[in-house]
Amino acid sequence: MRFDNTLSINAPVDDVFAYLAQPENLPRWNYALSHTEKTSPGPISVGATYRQTRTIPRPAEEHFRITAYEPPKLLTMEGDFGPFTGTTSYQLTPLDRYTTRLVNVFHLTAPGALKPIAAIGGAPVKHAVAKNLTVLKRILESQ
Repeated sequence: MRFDNTLSINAPVDDVFAYLAQPENLPRWNYALSHTEKTSPGPISVGATYRQTRTIPRPAEEHFRITAYEPPKLLTMEGDFGPFTGTTSYQLTPLDRYTTRLVNVFHLTAPGALKPIAAIGGAPVKHAVAKNLTVLKRILESQ
């Protein structure tokens, strides 16, 4: 399953990237998560690892790692996302000094029994991610 969501955020690209580059912020704008914490030492960089607690669609502990870190234009994470594994990337482009275009791309793979569901479940997952990104936009625009 692959999908992307694009939105414009009325905030400078450096501010948007700085917020996204703190995965501990994820539960503030992703309604399906209750906690995210860094599990590796040192500053965020490629290879940094995280653990998070998901509450929806069912309680679960997930793990992911940073696979691309290019401030202020690209952040990519690979790991567990709900019942799927895969990658998500945040591609940022400044539209002007105070506006950022954010493209969030997901590539997800479902385990064996969930493959048929994943084939038809892309639209609802994309919609849920879009709702989360709208919350992210509100947070960043209010700072």
